[in-house]
Amino acid sequence: MRLDRRALSGHTAAMRKILASAITSLTAATLMLSAGSAHASLPVGAKAPAFVTQGAKGGKPLTFDLRKALKKGPVVLYFYPKAFTQGCTLEAHAFAEASDDFAKLGATVVGMSADDLPTLQKFSTEACRDKFAVATASPAVIKGYDVALSRPGMPSGMTDRTSYVIARNGRIAFVHSELDYRDHVKLTMEAVRKLAK
Repeated sequence: MRLDRRALSGHTAAMRKILASAITSLTAATLMLSAGSAHASLPVGAKAPAFVTQGAKGGKPLTFDLRKALKKGPVVLYFYPKAFTQGCTLEAHAFAEASDDFAKLGATVVGMSADDLPTLQKFSTEACRDKFAVATASPAVIKGYDVALSRPGMPSGMTDRTSYVIARNGRIAFVHSELDYRDHVKLTMEAVRKLAK
């Protein structure tokens, strides 16, 4: 019986080592994926690619032209993976709550995803609460802003969660690329305030 217990004890210790090694490898892989996404964006000072696309505000279709928007002031261009997913909905709520403050600073907020127009029309009312526009990020826009979401198990064509503040001169003034939605509004607001000074 003692031999069996010793053997069992040795087996348990070996299993613990294997499990610890697997957890360490998984953690390292996760950190590598996170680090990779944090650098998948245009650098500060780069020229923001101009584009015209279709979108919606308050459920109504609209055409968004970046060049025209920049004539009015800075643009907060935030990319999110998919409408009506939990993080994207919470992020839209946060931008909606801050939209009056962005407007006081002369900034235009636009959410961008690869979703189709009918989805964006619904999202602009339900999640964005009619406060700001959301628009379709075409493959060319996704490539131009270096925001393609590439993670194992995720469908292709989606955008990473990346927020840009574009100054009136068309240059990137600030960028934050992080799948956690929580700091995007706060950090872009700080960047817009700096531009206003």
